[in-house]
Amino acid sequence: MNATPENSIHLPIIIGHEERDEGTFLPVYDPATGQNIGSTVVADAAIVDWAVTRAAQAFPAWAASEGQRVQALQAAAATLGGHVEELAALLARETGHSLAFARIEVQAVIGLLGGAAARSTPVLEPVRYGALQAQPVYVPYGVVAAIGPWNVPLILLFQKIADALRAGNTVVAKPSEYTPLSTVLIGRLIRGHFPDGVLSILAGGAQTGEQLVAHPLVSKISFTGSVATGQRILGSAAARVVPVTAELGGNDPAIVFEDVNPQDVIERLFWGSFFNSGQICFAIKRLYVHDSLYDTVVAGLAERAQRTRLGGPADPTAELGPLTTKAQFLHIQTLVSEARAQGAIIHSGGEALAGPGFFYPPTIVTNLAEDSRLVAEEQFGPVLPVLRFADTEDVIQRANNTRYGLGASVWSADTARAAAVGAQLRSGLLWVNGHGNVVPGAPKAGFGASGLGVEGGQSGYESYLNIRTLYGPVPETNA
Repeated sequence: MNATPENSIHLPIIIGHEERDEGTFLPVYDPATGQNIGSTVVADAAIVDWAVTRAAQAFPAWAASEGQRVQALQAAAATLGGHVEELAALLARETGHSLAFARIEVQAVIGLLGGAAARSTPVLEPVRYGALQAQPVYVPYGVVAAIGPWNVPLILLFQKIADALRAGNTVVAKPSEYTPLSTVLIGRLIRGHFPDGVLSILAGGAQTGEQLVAHPLVSKISFTGSVATGQRILGSAAARVVPVTAELGGNDPAIVFEDVNPQDVIERLFWGSFFNSGQICFAIKRLYVHDSLYDTVVAGLAERAQRTRLGGPADPTAELGPLTTKAQFLHIQTLVSEARAQGAIIHSGGEALAGPGFFYPPTIVTNLAEDSRLVAEEQFGPVLPVLRFADTEDVIQRANNTRYGLGASVWSADTARAAAVGAQLRSGLLWVNGHGNVVPGAPKAGFGASGLGVEGGQSGYESYLNIRTLYGPVPETNA
């Protein structure tokens, strides 16, 4: 990678109201240019311990201060409203996102903080047995370790942070080591709205994350990322019997029946597959098309892919940006090379762009076996395998033949038929005649290797609350 110190930014990590700037620096690079754009600090074991200890010390007062929690979240949202352009520019540089998408993500964080402030904790009904009453109440866990991914780093991490704080927990958060700067900057901007120790933003790689989730004072873990990392976290948490919410990806199928108009669905299928260069956990990753439309849909997708403009955040005409990490860039190349060697047909793309940056064009691939890695694994990039089907029961079985179960979509002019087929798919998210559009505030969950628990919505908020049951005599009522 090339270094350009004159354009770089250095941000210390945040522990409560303090900044920590000692130790090993973590460099961050622009995936569109390969240039160094800045650095932050790797949190070592001592820093992790200090952050978690401070969070544990701050927890009792924070948990008892309902009104303060609401005010702090509202104030944090208001503060970020004055820094949208600054944050979006930094986010775009470290992720390769377009400025437009980066602005949407920053605005979404503001909405998450404000939305969390507006939440209320349900009052649970008492249970009575003779003269004895059991009154269940929601209570926060304590210190929450929140770990986010690199693909949509702000939304997916601050969804955890906002709900956990509103519920009365304190939070030690770690963004991905590839995209930490915008998260650390947000921490710097909003830290003063929270009591010291309530919110800390660390940085670092796998070792930092492992030290965080293994800390004996962490009472709840929320993680979004790969299955491999999630399994390690679940193993660590199981040893201490710590609850975990985990979103671990998907291999989402889309099924297109013979009664759709291909010209009406090509654009939506394309963006359902390739938005953010395919780096979305619930993007279309396997496209099943009925025999009668197969050639037409493949040709339409290939034509759309071939005229897609790639570019970095500085190019306002770009439709798709780079892969965010070198590892993912190389992984995509390996998957396509393997498929080509096995006889797959490449209808568009298929080769990385020459020059700097991790640019890979949208690639349409056919003539693939169901057990090929490009079909069986989550690609998480701009490559779409398109497969034929003729029989409804057969395609349902093939769509469900995955260890994942995050999202799925069914496309048909007969919406009742689409819904009936969708009901047989093993997925936490289901779309009819669309894929990928989500409603802010809706919960998200998955089956199988896609994870455990719920993120978002009231259900996601309540996942940051435990239940305590208070026993006593049935209260007397005034006659």
